[in-house]
Amino acid sequence: MKYLEEFRNPDLARRLLDDIHATVTRPWALMEVCGGQTHTIIRHGIDQLLPDQVELIHGPGCPVCVTPLETIDKALEIASRPDVIFCSFGDMLRVPGTDRDLFRVRSEGGDVRVVYSPLDALKIARENPGKEVVFFGIGFETTAPPNAMTVHQAHRLGIRNFSLLVSHVRVPPAIEAIMRSGDCRVQGFLAAGHVCSVMGVDEYPELAARHRVPIVVTGFEPLDILEGVRRAVQQLERGEHRVDNAYARAVRPRGNPAAQAMIADIFEVTDRSWRGIGTIPDSGWRLSARYRDYDAEHRFAVTGITTEEPAACRSGDVLQGLIKPHECPAFGTDCTPRTPLGATMVSSEGACAAYYLYRRLGTPTAPLEATPVV
Repeated sequence: MKYLEEFRNPDLARRLLDDIHATVTRPWALMEVCGGQTHTIIRHGIDQLLPDQVELIHGPGCPVCVTPLETIDKALEIASRPDVIFCSFGDMLRVPGTDRDLFRVRSEGGDVRVVYSPLDALKIARENPGKEVVFFGIGFETTAPPNAMTVHQAHRLGIRNFSLLVSHVRVPPAIEAIMRSGDCRVQGFLAAGHVCSVMGVDEYPELAARHRVPIVVTGFEPLDILEGVRRAVQQLERGEHRVDNAYARAVRPRGNPAAQAMIADIFEVTDRSWRGIGTIPDSGWRLSARYRDYDAEHRFAVTGITTEEPAACRSGDVLQGLIKPHECPAFGTDCTPRTPLGATMVSSEGACAAYYLYRRLGTPTAPLEATPVV
């Protein structure tokens, strides 16, 4: 398939790897801020094919994983109500709250439905005027436009039994928080191409200059990742720190102005809590005052729910890149996909799920002789 096989070519992968090996002269630590990139890296063994001097650190790039426990508990409280149809993408159903998950709510009689678009939830609301229909709107800048469009449509059509439980987060403030952390080892970033396809790259040059780190926008296939690493290592070796778009086939410098306008109309920037990390200023969106009637938190009066993270789950350390998943004592024992302690083990973009799925259960004693292609 075009744009798939082309970016999994083993000969080109080897050439990129040879170039990286020839370029690197000292240790460097790069962080990818995208769960899809993390899964590509682990699935194809890219981190084990790179020179020993290049370390890839997995950052808070999984939107399901960074959704805070208190928001999950709010979802569970709303979904348990008999007058509610609660709609969500499928990967949220197994995410554990304080004492249960959405699957458990559904087994106990709650009307919890998996949808593939927020507009599906809006259609359900039109078909069920006697029910309150709630869509669980999570994600980075990538999913914010369709969620915003759905609220816009509900408002335009006068659909009053629809609301959105919002947990949207923004990538640039997360990078800022990571770089300000006293434990930070990150010297460069691989930025998520789908986020930049919406928002462009205007927010990144100031970050790169202030923290003196290269930020390379990359895609999600093996060659995308390797090219991103190659460009980041070249900058580091030359002492440069600028934004470089290595995903120009999808990312324009200004992003998607129409999507940005829709976000600006429906949402407003707010502080947001990240699971296992804490509150990051200006790192999220909430519904603006004009659309507050569509805010499920206010409609169902669950704004006061607060929780504490379980001590046994170190997903916060994984999301900050402080440890690799297999370095958590609970990994693969108390915490598995069947008995998860945190979202990083059950999300399709979670780092712990990637390590478990691809049997990265411990630190390898020698690099694998794998090739980063399917």
